[in-house]
Amino acid sequence: MIAPDGEPLDVLIVGAGTTGLAAALFAHDYGAHVRIIDRRPDAPRFSRAFLVQPRTLEVLRPHGVIDELLALGDPSPQVHLHLRRRCVPVRPGELRLPNTAFPNFLLVRQADVEAVLRRALRNRGVEVEWESQFTSYRADKGVVCEVTHHGVRRQIAARFLIGCDGSTSTVRATAGISWDGAAYPREILLADVELDGDVQPGIAHIGLHRQGLLFLLPTGEAAQWRVLTAQPPNRTHAPTDRHHLQHLFDRAHLHAHITGIPWSERVRVQHRIASRYRRGPVFLAGDAAHTFSPAGGQGMNTGIQDAAGLGWKLAFAARLPGRSNATLLRSYAAERRPVAQQVLLLTHLLFWAEAGRGPVPSLLRIAFSSAGAPLVPLLLRRRRLLTYAVQLLAQLRRHYRHSPLTVEDARGSTAVAAPAGERIPDEEVTVNGARQQLHHLIATPAIHMLLQRDTSWEVPLIPNGRLRVHRVRSWPGTGTVIVRPDGYIGFRSGSGTQGATEWLTLVGASPTRS
Repeated sequence: MIAPDGEPLDVLIVGAGTTGLAAALFAHDYGAHVRIIDRRPDAPRFSRAFLVQPRTLEVLRPHGVIDELLALGDPSPQVHLHLRRRCVPVRPGELRLPNTAFPNFLLVRQADVEAVLRRALRNRGVEVEWESQFTSYRADKGVVCEVTHHGVRRQIAARFLIGCDGSTSTVRATAGISWDGAAYPREILLADVELDGDVQPGIAHIGLHRQGLLFLLPTGEAAQWRVLTAQPPNRTHAPTDRHHLQHLFDRAHLHAHITGIPWSERVRVQHRIASRYRRGPVFLAGDAAHTFSPAGGQGMNTGIQDAAGLGWKLAFAARLPGRSNATLLRSYAAERRPVAQQVLLLTHLLFWAEAGRGPVPSLLRIAFSSAGAPLVPLLLRRRRLLTYAVQLLAQLRRHYRHSPLTVEDARGSTAVAAPAGERIPDEEVTVNGARQQLHHLIATPAIHMLLQRDTSWEVPLIPNGRLRVHRVRSWPGTGTVIVRPDGYIGFRSGSGTQGATEWLTLVGASPTRS
């Protein structure tokens, strides 16, 4: 397709939040010509998300933004859990998840994440086109989109369109995709507050009471502290009512006096999933495809991982002729929609325990606030159970075993314990006579083909732009593992490279002989 500026456009992205920015970055780095538009006049200042998971850091790593993110956030946050008159220190960083270069969650503002992604795109020559309102599209060997910019109507043509325009997505509505689910009978109150009292700075505080949890985070943007708590959806108390907020602090046993509230808002909470993630050349990602409760910090992370699963596929598909990209395009919804369904169930359960209004969650919170102080250290010592739960929250256990892009050859033995469809775990390996971490080896934007020590391969071990081939000398045997750009194993065989070329051809990364 030809865009009005005369350049061939592969992907048009609507929405410049974290998901849209990540999708633009991923698609660009795999060779797609992209544009990203947003109806807002500029980037929003205030954040609604504050936690980046290890799995999200893994998918961002090949794109050169990790050092900046780590510098802006806290890679080992501490938490004080306030249970009535007891304050229980919790140090999640001491757990250190195995098999990943990022063993802890990163506490960082959503606004900072977006600023880092915008800078990365700007360095690649891609600028967000603000005040550009998407209104409609028509399918025509791709899409032709109607966009209004400063009151002027324009057309933008592209091979593919990604709707990353939030829970009220115009792209989703225009595509005729239903939005299944409902609103919670609660809202999230967010406020930046100035405090005076006995609250240790630089630490996240969680207060527990009968009606729910109150989070006090050292990530405020208009003041030092940010408050998050669930509230009934009524306007009896304005978000900026200091007496109401002080009452919440007192109930949660946070011994601090609120001296100022320079900013606050209420956010509607929903649990919804789009009935489909694709209609022809139109795709949905992030909050346009799913929206959850904030419990567990899953929303922003799930959106970025949507972008990781979609960006490379559209870039590769744009170079495949005719219908040869059908399987590649079909795989996005087959992989990511089941993940969203699992995340929705998890966040629904967590939000019920955190803010449910019925007698059962209320009694559970009362019991834990009374007896939880001595139980927390005991729970923290159950490392195996705790590691499993944290890996689940960190989305390190999500898999694509049933994806049309997953191929497992059961013959022979492979050096990688994880089957095809799972993320490849990190470990120390020997390549080119040097020891290094596997995740460092594959931290470049490409498909990575890992040959065991004795595997026969006729093509020279040189990159072809989309494929990098590595011989892992510390892996004896004749197996082959192909790692997708998003870090999942697409192909695994214990008996040579038979079938590997077919897989590479399927995704448009077939090696060239020289």
